[in-house]
Amino acid sequence: MKPNSKVLIIAGSDSSGGAGIQADIKTVTSLGSYAMTAITAVTSQNTTGVKSIVSIKPKEISSQIEFSCKDIRPNSVKIGMLHSKQVIQAVIKSLNYIKINKVVLDPVMVAKGGAKLINDTAIILIKNKLMKKILLITPNVPEAEILSGIKIKSPQDMIKAGKILIRKGAKNVLIKGGHLKSKQMNDILLNKKYIKVFKSKKYRSTNTHGTGCTLSSAIATYLSCGKDLIKSCELGIKYVNDAIKSNLNLGKGNGPINHLNSINLNKKFR
Repeated sequence: MKPNSKVLIIAGSDSSGGAGIQADIKTVTSLGSYAMTAITAVTSQNTTGVKSIVSIKPKEISSQIEFSCKDIRPNSVKIGMLHSKQVIQAVIKSLNYIKINKVVLDPVMVAKGGAKLINDTAIILIKNKLMKKILLITPNVPEAEILSGIKIKSPQDMIKAGKILIRKGAKNVLIKGGHLKSKQMNDILLNKKYIKVFKSKKYRSTNTHGTGCTLSSAIATYLSCGKDLIKSCELGIKYVNDAIKSNLNLGKGNGPINHLNSINLNKKFR
């Protein structure tokens, strides 16, 4: 099969393969599109936690973005881990240069194991500058609390936080409800015109490493193929839920989800 579209991923590397740029590439590929990358950091991590983070120079990140896009123009962009003010400034500069409208930002701030992946100055720049330049931001509950400045304990709080982010300049916000204690999943998409609640079954699993990266990449992929924002979010959520449902059991900590759940292998490869 030939790829349906092209997606540029700007994110950090996860050596364990469950999250970060590795999860992003697997997602884009599994959904039938072509993945390009600009790596922002290299991490040494496994399912039990993060051992180290090595930053890539901002100039080199811009070079990856601009040189790749000069040759192969992406249909959408997914942004993940941006750990410093300088990196965010470099990415904003490059986004202005490549001029792609369909940009999805997953504001990665804390790893599943609890390690902080971004500094406070960078968070301020995301709120004041980057958030206004992208089509969709996809924070989980802890990230939405940091960005909005309020505590979130219910779907009503999620909506309140989303409205704060819209007032701060975000165009569209999808807040992921996985951190809330509830029997069902509530993911809430909102903008100035509407509020859309995606309800789905909540799967109890410790193997959820990389769900945020995967969801934002899936949404960016569906957007790149021409689907509208609501449909892209709906299909992205379904893909992630199916990947969790598969319940891979790799590693001793928070294991990865199954990105291959969408692939049917040709008989000759079985």
